[in-house]
Amino acid sequence: MKRDPILTARGLVKRYGRVTALDNCDFDLYPGEILAVIGDNGAGKSSLIKAISGAVQADEGEIRLEGRPVSFRSPLEAQDAGISTVYQTLALSPALSIVDNMFVGRELRKPGPLGKWLRMLDKPAMRAFAREKLNDLGLMTIQDIDQAVETLSGGQRQGVAVARAAAFGSKVIIMDEPTAALGVKESRQVLNLILDLKAKGRPIILISHNMPHVFEVADRVHVHRLGKRLCTIDPKKHSMSDAVAYMTGAKQPDDVNEAA
Repeated sequence: MKRDPILTARGLVKRYGRVTALDNCDFDLYPGEILAVIGDNGAGKSSLIKAISGAVQADEGEIRLEGRPVSFRSPLEAQDAGISTVYQTLALSPALSIVDNMFVGRELRKPGPLGKWLRMLDKPAMRAFAREKLNDLGLMTIQDIDQAVETLSGGQRQGVAVARAAAFGSKVIIMDEPTAALGVKESRQVLNLILDLKAKGRPIILISHNMPHVFEVADRVHVHRLGKRLCTIDPKKHSMSDAVAYMTGAKQPDDVNEAA
């Protein structure tokens, strides 16, 4: 029995002056899957992700989350609805601790008058929550959750950013080039993290130029070309060479849509 997508887009159009970044674009993400989004530079995949995550508003088209139409005016609105994005730049504050980064804008207050009137933070509860979420993702190498983020390795920073996205009820997690600036060992940590999230039932949108990583972890691959979805392919039935040929226009896919 075919599943219903958790996130869909139909007919998205986004123009910047005379440039059409999204040209009647469609998109589908199914529950519990890792969907890779690939495309050449300028293909419009960034505009697609920005439209889905609330960073920009499409000029035309519709986005549905769990079957309901949604319209996000900001990434914060998308986050509140359950779509969290981990950007390549991570958007972490290096001088703040791991705990403070996880709770920035969501700080827990102490119960009773101390929290309500004096606005005192419940530091023990925040530490316990942060530790639990890091452990859930297997980030056991981070011993001191009060240490500054700037003291962490690149892979550990990615882990903190992903834990923050996963910690607050996200229905969908978008990961933008998560291994771009990492070495081999740290890239492996992040790929394992992505697979751990999938094992916990979180659907993931993975934007990446790294074809070996895409073909290792993705269940389906959305090929974006000239502002729209050219096709979705099964990485078990297609080669990396096929994907690159579709991206560049050297080859046209016969199977325009291979559903999950």
